[in-house]
Amino acid sequence: MLNLDRRSLRFFDWQSLFITFILTLIGLCVVLSATYTPEEPYSLFFKKQLFGILSGFLLYILFCSVDYRILTRWGFFIYFVVIALLLFTMIKGSIGMGAQRWVSLGFIKFQPSELAKLFFPAFFVYYLTSEKKQLKTLFDFLPILITIMVSILLILKQPDLGTALIILFTGGLLLYMAGLSRKFFLIVFCICAASGPLLWHFLKPYQRQRILTFLGEGDSRKERYQIEQSCIAIGSGGLWGKGYLHGTQNRLRFLPEGRTDFIFSVLCEEFGFIGALFAITLYCLLFYRFFLLLLSLEQGLTQLLALGLMSHIIFSTIVNISMVLGLLPVVGIPLPLMSYGITHSWITLASLGWLNGIAARRF
Repeated sequence: MLNLDRRSLRFFDWQSLFITFILTLIGLCVVLSATYTPEEPYSLFFKKQLFGILSGFLLYILFCSVDYRILTRWGFFIYFVVIALLLFTMIKGSIGMGAQRWVSLGFIKFQPSELAKLFFPAFFVYYLTSEKKQLKTLFDFLPILITIMVSILLILKQPDLGTALIILFTGGLLLYMAGLSRKFFLIVFCICAASGPLLWHFLKPYQRQRILTFLGEGDSRKERYQIEQSCIAIGSGGLWGKGYLHGTQNRLRFLPEGRTDFIFSVLCEEFGFIGALFAITLYCLLFYRFFLLLLSLEQGLTQLLALGLMSHIIFSTIVNISMVLGLLPVVGIPLPLMSYGITHSWITLASLGWLNGIAARRF
């Protein structure tokens, strides 16, 4: 079961591993800067993130070493456990910053919704594998559609709009690639567009305010404060940045959530346009390696699994960077491999390890 022989190591994607390592190293440096104080240079957040990254690479090795077909079968059944954990979180979950998203294990808290990103593609692919007939009609896809809707509703209840959007995006993409008719997506789009005013009232007040702020409303000292401070930090970095640990928006704590959702703003302020361009280039190279992997796979279901594992990382990266630049409304989606968060780091590195396990065994 745990096996990477010489033949597998030959096809192991060392380049993506190296890029992943560099991005996590940059992320650790920026988390250190975002939480730095003269009294406590190495904050508790930095120490937790360092633990999350080191243990995350152990997960990377584990998920890479186990045959991806075995992981897919396990993932199908584990996803039902994830649904149960989401139900448990709704009833007994730990509350933090107004959201009930965490399950406490005493020494550490984790987010069950993050597990959905990792194991939903496995659930999806194994279901298709277990079906003897070819899936063509909407009725054939009904169990998957129900599972997606239940997952999204449970995650929205926490509330966690960002993760719900990721599951929606991943599920929709996999359904489309699996052959669900375009007519279905067109009908769903028309229904959502027509029911927009009704859906608006189901959003939380702060979620509606974020959309209105994106459209230009709000006071710069209240509703618009977060995004305006982010833009100030990014713009003030200039070409080369203000220097490591010398970002004023960051050090003086004008920038809220600098260690999590707005970590890219800290990077831009301290390393400037050149630093931001370097980080974006690394992400683009990592995604390019993903697409090369997809093109090298022959079996359709394996391609779907790889697509599902990579889609949440790509989607999170694009949305987070666009969000801090003011190009999208603010949602709680961290930047993969950089933002503070132990569970998020684990899931991202486990997904990347799973992808590299597919790469190592693709021939």
